[in-house]
Amino acid sequence: MVLSDSDRTLIQRCLEGHQDAWAEFINRYLGLITHVVNTAAQLHLAACSRQTRDDVISEILLSLVDKDYALLRRFRGQSSFGTYLTVIARRIAVRTIMKLDPAVATNSDSPLLERDSTEVFAIEDHELVHALLDKMPGEEATAIRLFHLEHRSYQDIGSHMGIPENSVGPLLSRARQRMRSLQE
Repeated sequence: MVLSDSDRTLIQRCLEGHQDAWAEFINRYLGLITHVVNTAAQLHLAACSRQTRDDVISEILLSLVDKDYALLRRFRGQSSFGTYLTVIARRIAVRTIMKLDPAVATNSDSPLLERDSTEVFAIEDHELVHALLDKMPGEEATAIRLFHLEHRSYQDIGSHMGIPENSVGPLLSRARQRMRSLQE
């Protein structure tokens, strides 16, 4: 999906400093940003207060306006703005959450969480993860690195690896299973 005219206009109005543009932006996208933060918090935090979630949302909004809307200026319209914003918000949310106390920023005592294909491993021991990745076939290790460590989308992974987007999920499932078996 390409950039819609309404998104293009709203982004341009924000960049030009129109008085009501940022309020309209927040009205339009706060729900999406909140959903991204809630998902990231659920995946990475054993407990997340409303204040923590609000702080993460605030960090995302501040990042969007930082340096004269630099993140909005970088958007090139090669995807929908919602997709771009989701990726940006997710990266900022995960980075912000991981800055929290490491004892809080996990959902399990295990180094690797058993999750479905849309979730991210909670990593306690980076050396263990990298050692396991080194033992895996190249394609599986690459998929794990791109999705779980670089937080790339299925579409990005498919393009990067030269495979169909709908093959990424099954590849990640096989890779996770192999990683769990190597860990045992």
